[in-house]
Amino acid sequence: MHDGRLVSLAGIVCAVGTYASFAIAHHAARATGRRRTAWGLVSVMSSGCTAWATHFIVLLAFRPGMPAAFEPVLTAISLGLAITGIGTGVCISIRNRGVRIQFVAGLFVGLGIAALHYVGQAAYLIQGHILWNWGLVLPSILLSLPLCGLAMVAASSRLAQIRRSAAPLLLLAIAILHFCGMAAMRFRFDPSSTFPSDAVTPSAIAPAVAGISLALIALAVTGWRFNLSAIGRLRQDRRRLRELTDVALEGLLICQGDTIVTANSSVEKLAGYDPGQLIGTSASALLPSVDLTGLAEREEREVGLLVRSGQVVPVRVLRAEMVLGHKLQTVLAIRDQRERLRTEARMRKLAFTDSLTGLSNHVSYVDQLHHYMDEGIPLVLLSIDLDRFKAVNDQFGHLAGDEVLREVGARLRFVVRPDDVTARVGGDEFAVILVGPEAKDRAIAVAQEIADRLGQPFSAESRLAYSGATIGIALAPIDATTTSGLRQCADLALYRAKEQGRGSICCFDPQMDAAPRDRRSLEGDLRSAIRRGDIELVYQPVMSTQTGLITSVEALARWLHPEKGPISPHIFIPLAEESGLIVQLGETLLRQACSDAASWSSSVRVAVNLSPLQFQAGDLCATVAGILKETGLEANRLQLEVTEGLVIRDVERTFSELERLRALGIQILMDDFGVGYSSLSYFQRFPFDKVKIDKSFVDQITTSRAARAIVQAIVGLGDTLGMGVVAEGVETEDQMRLLVEAGCTHLQGYLFSPPVRKSVLQESFLLPLGAKPHDAGDVDRNGRCRTAV
Repeated sequence: MHDGRLVSLAGIVCAVGTYASFAIAHHAARATGRRRTAWGLVSVMSSGCTAWATHFIVLLAFRPGMPAAFEPVLTAISLGLAITGIGTGVCISIRNRGVRIQFVAGLFVGLGIAALHYVGQAAYLIQGHILWNWGLVLPSILLSLPLCGLAMVAASSRLAQIRRSAAPLLLLAIAILHFCGMAAMRFRFDPSSTFPSDAVTPSAIAPAVAGISLALIALAVTGWRFNLSAIGRLRQDRRRLRELTDVALEGLLICQGDTIVTANSSVEKLAGYDPGQLIGTSASALLPSVDLTGLAEREEREVGLLVRSGQVVPVRVLRAEMVLGHKLQTVLAIRDQRERLRTEARMRKLAFTDSLTGLSNHVSYVDQLHHYMDEGIPLVLLSIDLDRFKAVNDQFGHLAGDEVLREVGARLRFVVRPDDVTARVGGDEFAVILVGPEAKDRAIAVAQEIADRLGQPFSAESRLAYSGATIGIALAPIDATTTSGLRQCADLALYRAKEQGRGSICCFDPQMDAAPRDRRSLEGDLRSAIRRGDIELVYQPVMSTQTGLITSVEALARWLHPEKGPISPHIFIPLAEESGLIVQLGETLLRQACSDAASWSSSVRVAVNLSPLQFQAGDLCATVAGILKETGLEANRLQLEVTEGLVIRDVERTFSELERLRALGIQILMDDFGVGYSSLSYFQRFPFDKVKIDKSFVDQITTSRAARAIVQAIVGLGDTLGMGVVAEGVETEDQMRLLVEAGCTHLQGYLFSPPVRKSVLQESFLLPLGAKPHDAGDVDRNGRCRTAV
């Protein structure tokens, strides 16, 4: 049986010693350097002494009913084993915070306590014999060791709820060891048995136990003072920190585990709480959408803050850990994201919305079209072009034009559904994307309603403006399966609608793409033909009406396509101009013409047509001079023909370039005079060497008095200004007669010769020439026509 008073005393000593050990350990954790090590050793010794004193007080409380004593050496060894085991466990624990390491550290602590119990009980002597029941000893050790390991794991946890379970687990392990150890002892009295000479009686060991107990009490008081001091510093640190954080714009929470211990005024205002109301509440309740324990340190995350009113405010949270009052605290920085999100929303709106009309802009339109096409969603694209919008701007001004565009956006929004897309893709160009399986059935009706509404008058600057709309329609995936393909189809349909007249609506037809496709194919063939030299020159003679001689030839380009046959210059010359090939082609043909003419009679000139684009692409005069030098042709044998269309494009630049060419000795001719934008002032600005009457007047000279009068006027103008006059396209004897009577100095046409190759033309220079150079029997050896001209 046990003495109840001593058992109670053992409990008190155990509680006091445990408090002292933990208090000193916490103080050691707060200290640094040698003081940390010294106080750590004191904590370890305190733990060992607590366990030893508790155990031996219980042994003193035991009444075996016979004389008892203690073996001094084993008694001392039991104290050493307790201190060693607990110290080893603590050293392992502080090296690594991992769960496995903490469990191993607990096993060492358990071994120390188990050794204390059973070695201490082995030091217990009676007048007789002690028999051990090993069926209780071994299970008690096997059960107590895991409990000690779990106690150490719990003690190292960051969660206060788990840490609170450490002491009960450790006490349970000690209780199992004590009660099982005491139950395992069986006593047999032997009057003949005697104690060793060095045996210590209970009355002799009691002062040692009492001294250790008093030391533990002293340590407990010391630890208590340390704790009070630490709590005071912690409160002071928190108060200073709060004073500091109150001036911060960001919200700051300082948490012990999940409990808020400090909150600055910014986060209190943000959450809608009065000062101090957040202290003691749960941080996870304030931030329910994030696991704060799983949030990595210094990691920012977008979460929702549950405010007092029940609303959720978007915030950005950053977690950090810091030591305050020698305790590891969790600091949560909370930044209100509402203004940033509003700013980003405004920026997105500016980036993807047309500022004038409020519709989607070009970027947003293309992105949404890409999205629908990639997802394979059926849709209809309406390409809309405003009619007469330039006239509205010119008549009423740009402010009125902006009003019209805003009203167009409003009318388009009224027509389409909310899930459709309406965009302004250019100045006066709009697009509508009808989305969904029924979009095809709605397309014509929606397009017609758009045309009707945009055809109604607009109020612009308090006046009425009239515009209208032309619409092209393309369907996906029927007409195209790619974004670029669908937009091209809608544009082709729009161009066809414009050809049909303003206010028209046209759906895409695959035939619309045939002509542009053929044109693109022909452009590629033309590029290859220029590179291979397949564009050839033929020459058409120009006859003098006074001498009947060939005075010059006009170089004309011809292209024999290997598959399509002859391609008209009226087709491939404009194509070369549109594709940018005309400069390369013109230079190649000019070089060829000059090279051919250099081998002819010095009395024959060669005429080459110039494209307006050749004047715009670099230094034409230097190019011509270089070709003359390269081919050896005299400059006065080269004639360059320009059209009125070239002159009117840029009068000053054109005449400046023509002056430089004239300075080289080259003759300048005006071609196709009488059509287009004729201006007599051109002849005042620049003295052309010859002027060519357009074929349209020659064709009508025998039937139209007006045509004859115009020809007569041009001839008179040329005679007055000292310019030769060439009539082109002469095909009949009557045309020739009337032109000669009118005073034309030179004639050109099929009546004399069609355009011929260089070889045929060279033969005509060597053989007698006549009215028709291709007919050698009608000319004499001097190049004069046998038929009188």
